Amino acid sequence: MRAVALHKYLPIQHPEALLDVELPAPTPGPGDLLVRVRAVSVNPVDVKIRAPKDKVEASPRVLGWDAAGVVEAVGADVRRFRPGDEVYYAGSIAKPGTNSELHVVDARIVGRKPSSLSFAQAAALPLTAITAWELLFDQLDVSRVRGGQRDAVLVVGGAGGVGSIAIQLARALTDLTVIATASRPESQDWCKAQGAHHVVDHRQPLAAQVLALVPGGARYVLSLTATDQHFAQLVELMKPFGRLGLIDEPTPPFDVSSMKRKSLSLHWELMFTRALFDAEPLSQQRLLDTVADLVDAGTLKTTMTQDFGPITAANLRRAHEAVETGRTVGKIVLNGFP
Repeated sequence: MRAVALHKYLPIQHPEALLDVELPAPTPGPGDLLVRVRAVSVNPVDVKIRAPKDKVEASPRVLGWDAAGVVEAVGADVRRFRPGDEVYYAGSIAKPGTNSELHVVDARIVGRKPSSLSFAQAAALPLTAITAWELLFDQLDVSRVRGGQRDAVLVVGGAGGVGSIAIQLARALTDLTVIATASRPESQDWCKAQGAHHVVDHRQPLAAQVLALVPGGARYVLSLTATDQHFAQLVELMKPFGRLGLIDEPTPPFDVSSMKRKSLSLHWELMFTRALFDAEPLSQQRLLDTVADLVDAGTLKTTMTQDFGPITAANLRRAHEAVETGRTVGKIVLNGFP
């Protein structure tokens, strides 16, 4: 089968950073699906894993943690799916990635593809939708009961992949006032189009801007990027007993003692945790099915903004390079094999 892989961890401009390869077709285990991949998307985790380092893989390593495709075969213990089913999922960081014609995935973390979306449009959603949903509703325990007290959520990095769907979820499923951060006109417009009530500029001090909109402070913060840069401002703008959720890895680690005075809580989210530790992985299947229902009902929409063409090493290098800039809006997808 065709795939895109690496042997060495090189700068993305290097022609061997990602290579077109031929690999044996994988065989699904008892609880797995074999999926014919029709589209993938590129996430910051792809770039992070591929980042230059002194390591050489003995066999080709396939990256990619988002896919939409068609079930080719099912394992002996799988009852939910059958060949021909259209699915989407984010896979496991501990297993080979999705940048291949055929991919094996644990059936428990796979959802039905939204029928109203193309494979490319659907591939933009799984990893970021799981991350945003788990962060909002599991980690921060945001209420989905409508008609309650109006609190505010700040989404730092609102135009990115996770931010784009987090804004939609918060606006559509909660009573929260949704405030996003973005600095460029095009990213500000994108955040508003996803449903943000307000957009503030993260190049300027955040506390004054947010407190001008919600004088009592934000009860919830989704810090999706540059947490180390914004941390002091986030503590200042948060409401007492507020909840701060993050997905990045601040360096150097920040001093959380400043959160004590307001009794703030800190919550990490890694969407791969369930697959890594076999921690209720079926919850992600239910989550993806719910997102598919919401998309097909018109409540949520794809966050795909760019289709970089077929799944090839050259196109994936271009996509990685774009994500590395930190200036992409929404999600980049690649669609089919040439």
